[in-house]
Amino acid sequence: MPARPVRDLPRHRNLFRMIFAPTVWAVHFLLAYATTAIWCAKVGGDVARLAWIVTGYTVLAEALIVWFAVAMWRQWDYMDDFDYVHDGDTDEDRREFLGHAGFMLACLSFVAVIFTALPAWLIGTCA
Repeated sequence: MPARPVRDLPRHRNLFRMIFAPTVWAVHFLLAYATTAIWCAKVGGDVARLAWIVTGYTVLAEALIVWFAVAMWRQWDYMDDFDYVHDGDTDEDRREFLGHAGFMLACLSFVAVIFTALPAWLIGTCA
């Protein structure tokens, strides 16, 4: 079965798409730790609600990262030709490379968001 043609769109050449997932992780990191710092300095006491707030940030961040990982998986188009080497000087190679790199960064960011949220889930005090 011949490979279906995939158009090279301007959004496929956008480098911000490749770093979107790490950006989501960075914003999650900032929100989680800033909220925790303000909560412990001003409110204190009930860290169970704080854990739920951080969990809300985490669920939102993970949903964005998964949505983006699916988009990058489609751009990578690996299942079409099982090609994971993109060293050519063609539009297809550039598009697939950015999709591959974006997908891998999304996977890394997914794990990083979980590790960022772990202290809120495991530590039961502001001390």
